[in-house]
Amino acid sequence: MITANYGADRGPQAGEMALLLKNRRQRSFRLYSICGMSVALVVIAILVLTIGSVNIPLGTVWKVLLSHLPLVSINEDWPATTGMIITGIRLPRILMAGICGAALGVAGATYQGLFRNPLADPYLIGVAQGAALGASVGFLLPWTFLGSFFIPLLAFLGALVAVSVVYLVARAGKTLPVTTLILAGVAIGALLMSITSYITLISDDQIHGIVTWLVGRFSMSNWEQVALAAPYIAVGIVVILIFARPLNVMQLDEEQAQQLGINVERTKLILLAASTLITAAAVCFVGTIGFVGIIIPHAVRLIWGPDHRILLPLSALAGALLLILADTASRTIMPPTEVPVGIITAFLGAPFFLVLLRRRKKAVF
Repeated sequence: MITANYGADRGPQAGEMALLLKNRRQRSFRLYSICGMSVALVVIAILVLTIGSVNIPLGTVWKVLLSHLPLVSINEDWPATTGMIITGIRLPRILMAGICGAALGVAGATYQGLFRNPLADPYLIGVAQGAALGASVGFLLPWTFLGSFFIPLLAFLGALVAVSVVYLVARAGKTLPVTTLILAGVAIGALLMSITSYITLISDDQIHGIVTWLVGRFSMSNWEQVALAAPYIAVGIVVILIFARPLNVMQLDEEQAQQLGINVERTKLILLAASTLITAAAVCFVGTIGFVGIIIPHAVRLIWGPDHRILLPLSALAGALLLILADTASRTIMPPTEVPVGIITAFLGAPFFLVLLRRRKKAVF
């Protein structure tokens, strides 16, 4: 009798211990994955600083970077032009590619979670189309009193206005139906792109600048743009990460999430606003870069699973890594001509997307 009681008491304890160990292993796996991806991102970012029309030894790059740290004294035995290439041209370009890739990766994962649709991307509800129209208008206007920030400002405002219109059209009372939001985004996005196409046709001398912006480029990136875009993107990503757990709950069903204490409508609004903000901040400076917001969340989900607590930070890191590598390829494949980075991501993303669709088709049949 004593033995029976002992076994009955031990069973639940063993189950609780196994669950505790499983949760601990999952937390460790998440932590190691994020740390490993972060280290890989930093290493690759430093390595690509050596690559370009002028190849620079890794040791020189390392010394130049260390020389800008406080309390570090290094004998500057490199040419002044080398330091300018590293810190004035390549480093801000790499940082811009990194923060834009992180923004698009997180926004894509958020949209796919919100809409429960694997085809959703950061441009689904008109961000890219509004930004494209604003930038196109900026190329035609002579009011360049804001200098290099005139076109990004109009692109940013265009993105926000477009999403605001989509939101107002889709909202029904105090609710925001996801299907209506998607349909409104597709319709208004198509209208805005038709206007942009017409502006492109009548732009004459400015057509090259408009087309280059539409396919994405980092050639104009500088420290001022990095300083402007980084705070918006950082704040937006932090807000989205805070809502990672409610986003997990919302994958079940909105009604179930509501019953579990999640304010679904408020959560959707906050996540949509944050995702729109980081997407607009990214595309207003570098143009519309496709496929990053689709392929990165899919790739991360295939490897690490659908939990947004790890999906979102890894999507940020993987998106940054992808765009840094894509930008490096864009400026080194056909020197001295640069291939627009949007074309590079399309060449990478389209085959991945087709393979993914093929796998899903096999799974269905």
